[in-house]
Amino acid sequence: MDKRRSAKTLCAVGVLTVLMAFMDISGLPGALFVDIQFADIDPIYFALAVNFVIICVLAYVVLRLFAPEWKLGLSIKGLLEGLRKFALPGIFAGLATAVGFCLGLPFDSSPTIWKVIFEGMVYYIGVAVVEELYVRGLFLNLVEDLARKSPNRTNVAIAVSAVVFGLGHIPGVLGQDALVIAFKVVSTVGLGLYFGTIYKESGNLWVPIIMHWFINICALPYCFTTFSGYPTVSLIILLIVYIALGAYSVSLMARNTSK
Repeated sequence: MDKRRSAKTLCAVGVLTVLMAFMDISGLPGALFVDIQFADIDPIYFALAVNFVIICVLAYVVLRLFAPEWKLGLSIKGLLEGLRKFALPGIFAGLATAVGFCLGLPFDSSPTIWKVIFEGMVYYIGVAVVEELYVRGLFLNLVEDLARKSPNRTNVAIAVSAVVFGLGHIPGVLGQDALVIAFKVVSTVGLGLYFGTIYKESGNLWVPIIMHWFINICALPYCFTTFSGYPTVSLIILLIVYIALGAYSVSLMARNTSK
């Protein structure tokens, strides 16, 4: 970012980021009026999917009206090169995630193919698009702009956005053991470092969106179980994997600092 954005643009993006985060975490307003029953799919997933559409439309309108110069990186340029350079660690992490869940979860459920496809794959398209849009496309770039005077502003923005990304997942595990909550925060901070780094390295927001989606669908084993927590063996494997992914990301950040 060579040219500092106007206060109006920064304010609009800041308000939009907070609003999108609230809508994403709360499920509102979709959860208030969407109640679709189909096969054995939990109706909440349809409500959340509709909510993702509302969030994306809101983001498009606000950015077009109040921050038309805000560049997200939603283009073809840099996509294939970014995936070629940075996808492999994320692929390994995703596959290790699937193995960890397969080793720890009891497979005591027989879902329909509709449930597997929608809850295990389609739903996560919305998760990846929306979370990368406001965490990386908006918040990370906003922090980078505000930290403009810092020589390491990009790394600062990546780190701050990763921590916020991790803390933002706490509501989803409230009520579970403290160890599970700590794991969720640490693992998502590691993921946040990875997504933020490959975004800034490639300059293309589709790169973290695609990797976010892939890693999320590696939790597909949860479609075949009634267990809702994290088995100990899965916790251990996943913690190691995401700490390693975070360390890989930090090494990329350090390399850029030394340039």
